Amino acid sequence: MQTFAINFSFAVYILSILSYGLGYIIKKKSFEWIGLTFMLWAFIVQAFYMGWRWFHGSYAPMSNMYESLTLLVWLVSLFYFWFLYAINSSEKKFPLLGLGFWVSLFSLILLGIASLNDRSIQSLMPALQSNWLLFHVTTIMIGYASFALSFLGAALYLVCFRKKPEEEKSYAFDGLMERTVIFGFLFLTIGIILGSVWANSAWGSYWSWDPKETWSLVTWFFYAVALHLRKSRNWKNEKFAWLSLTGFIIVLFTYFGVNYLLSGLHSYA
Repeated sequence: MQTFAINFSFAVYILSILSYGLGYIIKKKSFEWIGLTFMLWAFIVQAFYMGWRWFHGSYAPMSNMYESLTLLVWLVSLFYFWFLYAINSSEKKFPLLGLGFWVSLFSLILLGIASLNDRSIQSLMPALQSNWLLFHVTTIMIGYASFALSFLGAALYLVCFRKKPEEEKSYAFDGLMERTVIFGFLFLTIGIILGSVWANSAWGSYWSWDPKETWSLVTWFFYAVALHLRKSRNWKNEKFAWLSLTGFIIVLFTYFGVNYLLSGLHSYA
């Protein structure tokens, strides 16, 4: 199952990228829908794969870098499908359809990084043998996935719509950035709170200024300021796009950089 799921996902994401690219070149929207269909196949197979790992490992598959990256890819696709239909879908215009190319490319890159890590199913170390693993990591990864989609939307906005703020697609992408940042901020907040409760249970302290905790707080403050600037200072469109890009760079350091460059209580992750 594992080999099939990984190879299938790689192949399907490549086909999705090619379909989107061909649709852009020949100006046929039908190829973009084909690309979206390939993404949906990968999404379904990855869901079964994570369920398979959960069944065979007897724990939620989110205990290491490989498993959390796989979950992140799945969640990014989930939120893309959700917002694709949520934003102007009632008019059947689907202005975010073209973003699927970048979601597929992003997913392919993350899966490539994940494949460099240990993929074996191992017994959980004592520190992770807790139901808090599921609640804390899930909420944090939901936040990260939402920020990732905001990052992709912001990048495409700056490239294609920065000088066309009155276009319908510009409004759609600006709306995507706002909604995904709000959604991500909400779940990051919940994840930090759940993590502090778990930390008190495991280590006897709600907050230890561990590098992961510290950078999670930095990430939280940045997005809090970003939302404040949007609501109170009307930082929209290009300004908010740059905030979304910068925020996700901080997320990447919190997620990858802290694990590999800094040692602390979360080093096992």
